[in-house]
Amino acid sequence: MSLDFTEFFVKYEKLAAEVEQLFAKVSQAHAQEVRCGRGCSDCCYALFDLSLIEALYLNHHFNRLYDGAARNAVLERADVADRAVHRLKRVVFKASQDGVPAAQILEDVAKERLRCPLLNSEDLCDLYEHRPLTCRLYGLPVAIGGQARTCGKSGFKPGKPYPTVHMDRLQDRLAALSRELVESLPTRHPEMWDLLLPPSMALMTDFDEKFLGIDPEGTKPVRPAPAPAAPAEACAGCAKDATSCGGCDPVSITLGQAAGQAVEPKPKKPKKADKPKKPRSGK
Repeated sequence: MSLDFTEFFVKYEKLAAEVEQLFAKVSQAHAQEVRCGRGCSDCCYALFDLSLIEALYLNHHFNRLYDGAARNAVLERADVADRAVHRLKRVVFKASQDGVPAAQILEDVAKERLRCPLLNSEDLCDLYEHRPLTCRLYGLPVAIGGQARTCGKSGFKPGKPYPTVHMDRLQDRLAALSRELVESLPTRHPEMWDLLLPPSMALMTDFDEKFLGIDPEGTKPVRPAPAPAAPAEACAGCAKDATSCGGCDPVSITLGQAAGQAVEPKPKKPKKADKPKKPRSGK
């Protein structure tokens, strides 16, 4: 069968356009704090995984735009990066087995500098127009698992409220799109929608019928109805880790519900003053 994911790529590009609009709005409102610009490649050394839809999208445009020596150069860098990613993930797994707190593991991982295979010799992205959503949001305060963080080169200062993007909710939307894509396929791997791949592996993988588990006869297996997704947790602010975030009690942003708009936190109602008690008369 012919694999054509255009329908889902269009939906993904609409989400990417939302992210672009959001980044532009926040960077315009906080021009002194958002310091992203040509030649800054700090975000290209961050460790993160891609959802299935993002991996397919990145892979598609890489195969479409690159061949020959240029393609081989990127794949060689991807191989080096992928080996480094796997070594680091083994370290992370061992640390978790040894009982190291998750917050400490995340902090240690954040200190690692793993060069993205798409970062070329001029410190520019070879697939900039098709870069993942994480790359598009880097430089803004984001909330991941209830912890607010931002780029160390930005001007966001601890102790102040800033617009903060809920990355968990964004990942929920990517997962939903990935699931929709997988459910459209006659695949033997219906749970493949939750697959996560580093960019290096996304570039090197051949997403053909064999990888996707496509039934040669094209018959779609019967699957149980999906369980409803659990509601995303709200951002807990940065009070627990003010050194790594843009400020405490950040203003939240929810993509899709208020695209490009900051959602102000609800003010707390003042407590009513206790009425003075009347003195009891003695008998």
